[in-house]
Amino acid sequence: MIGIFDSGLGGLTAYRELHKLLPNEDFVYFGDTGRVPYGSRSYEILERYTKQDINFLISRGADAILAACGTVSSVVLDDVKGSYNVPMLGVVDASATEALTATKNGIIGIIGTGATVSSGAFDRKLKAGGAKEVVSVACPLFVPLVENGYIGRDCTVTKLIAQDYLAKIKASGADTLILGCTHFPIIADIIGDILPDVTLVNSGAAAAKALAKSYKATANKGSSEFFVSDNPVNFDAVARIFLGGETVKAQRIDIDKY
Repeated sequence: MIGIFDSGLGGLTAYRELHKLLPNEDFVYFGDTGRVPYGSRSYEILERYTKQDINFLISRGADAILAACGTVSSVVLDDVKGSYNVPMLGVVDASATEALTATKNGIIGIIGTGATVSSGAFDRKLKAGGAKEVVSVACPLFVPLVENGYIGRDCTVTKLIAQDYLAKIKASGADTLILGCTHFPIIADIIGDILPDVTLVNSGAAAAKALAKSYKATANKGSSEFFVSDNPVNFDAVARIFLGGETVKAQRIDIDKY
């Protein structure tokens, strides 16, 4: 069984990709909707949240875990995963590799939460891989906008904020942009309209492909369970958008017990 966690709904982009690649595998997904966003949290808080999320997934039977959260992957995952015997992947390595393969001019942009950008994790991977220039921009408002449904291609509020955030990326001449938070692919149309000649790298999808390659698939039922830490009604409604119309029914759990 593969466990996936994120601060909220964004990790569903990774789940959707993994489910396509491993349709017979069992999945358990946890979205920490009661404590979203993670991007503004301190290291200590992120470490505690991450351990609780992992502990819950393992309690449900997960034998491999995808941290579908750019903040967790960038800031605490390397420090935390050594405490567990379960293999864990984040979104940094796979998306950096994909971006390095895609770029033609060596100028790569990164957008993510404040914690993701300030950690420098993507920057280090890209520069070590030969990137000529890395341009990082924190986009803290994107997560709450997505979580609250401001995701339409013509959404004026999101478009205006995106134009402001992406101005630095546009001016840099970057030909490739890593969407360093799994919420961001949901507004990829808006981002793509502002940066029409830039290749967008979906960090969640890249990580899902990497996990699918390394995971030893088992003959399971192909079941999927979804859990949240807040009211599941909102999650269920917005999840349909993330999953291309698929209906899910999430259950609320008390994550502090883990």
